[in-house]
Amino acid sequence: MSGPPDHSVQCFDGVVPWIFLAVSLVGATFVVNAYFPFRREPLTVVSFALGWIAGELPIQMIVVQAALTAVFAWAGAFRAWPGWVGLAIAATSWCGLTGLAVISHQSRHLVTTALDDATGGPVPAEGIDLTPAWNYWWRLAIAVPFRWRSIRRVKNIDYWGDGNYRHKLDILQRRSGHPERGPVLLYIHGGAWMIGDKKQQGIPMMHELIERGWVCVAINYRLSPRATWPEHIVDCKRALVWIHEHIAEYGGDPDFVAVSGGSAGGHLSSLLSLTPNEPGWQPGFEGADTSVQACVPYYGVYDLTGDPKTSGAYGPGLVELLEKRVFKASIGDRPEMFEQASPTYRVNRSAPPMFVLHGVNDTLVPVSMARDFVARLRSVSRSTVAYVELPRTQHAFDVLASIRCRHTTMGAVRFLEAIRRRSGAESPGETARSEDPQRYTAR
Repeated sequence: MSGPPDHSVQCFDGVVPWIFLAVSLVGATFVVNAYFPFRREPLTVVSFALGWIAGELPIQMIVVQAALTAVFAWAGAFRAWPGWVGLAIAATSWCGLTGLAVISHQSRHLVTTALDDATGGPVPAEGIDLTPAWNYWWRLAIAVPFRWRSIRRVKNIDYWGDGNYRHKLDILQRRSGHPERGPVLLYIHGGAWMIGDKKQQGIPMMHELIERGWVCVAINYRLSPRATWPEHIVDCKRALVWIHEHIAEYGGDPDFVAVSGGSAGGHLSSLLSLTPNEPGWQPGFEGADTSVQACVPYYGVYDLTGDPKTSGAYGPGLVELLEKRVFKASIGDRPEMFEQASPTYRVNRSAPPMFVLHGVNDTLVPVSMARDFVARLRSVSRSTVAYVELPRTQHAFDVLASIRCRHTTMGAVRFLEAIRRRSGAESPGETARSEDPQRYTAR
């Protein structure tokens, strides 16, 4: 004799299709936002987060959504019409994610074209090993840029001498076959001048360069709101002086130092490269050399004045952050301070070679800001200026070891190696790359 029906099971069976429909709609929101981001505050940060995940990890999202669909199918999601609607939405999302993956792969062509069409002379690729060390499929699948066993990190060197953790740097180099006078990259992390650490960003690019004999230096600098501008750029310049004075002890060439960084790090790296030996930002070391030989800024903030003609009208949120937490002064009262801190207004004939990268869909730093900066730079600079805009691309596209990151990283490698060779010396790493089959193993 059968018992009474289990109403709890029936209730669960009835709600599963609706849950699946809701999950499918959430996934579709990620994809739609990746194509058409929200550009109005206060949704810009949320739009960045959603678009960044979908734009940099589209294949991973397809796998995850397909696995969830299988689980929901087992649970009975397709016993009612909401489940079938959810499946149609999910399938459409997968098509959109596939399109994002294709767009990511096409960035290789865009980067190549940008370097070929650089003003001041094309950036040659001949003789440069452009086989990415991140070429293993499982590395792209994991996407987390773990440090390789072949790379040694010398941690927390005090470049100021005051014991402050924000005044410390790390040196990354090969464990074996240390170069002699290898070219140097100084990397400045981003984080809105308020957060971030030297261990967190720029890893794919630094690893690629280290495999080619470069010595990389990742620095910390004082952060707001405790720090007040221009302490941030002063710290970067002081770290650069340390590099010039001591990097030879670690196999680096003090005569060739390039600088890079993303977001606030893009701002600081470009400003550093455009303002060598500026006494006002070198207190106590006014006579020290703070010049660099090349610069690769990623999605940098190039105009801090809030002028919609040059900044792209990035909105009151960033202006308020700068006034209250970074400069601790209003633009109305101290316009000259904000202008002096803006790379857009510091372009000059003696600027070093630059390769500027920016995403068209960036909701944190409008692409129009990069366009204006590059246009002004190209109008006066005697050096090579390359610029690439990446379609459907959000902020921080170089943080994960994604498809797009691999192509932009190899573009940066080509640019820096070519500029190094143009300066009169080749990178020692071209003939000394390790043949150890375990060199790419994460640690």
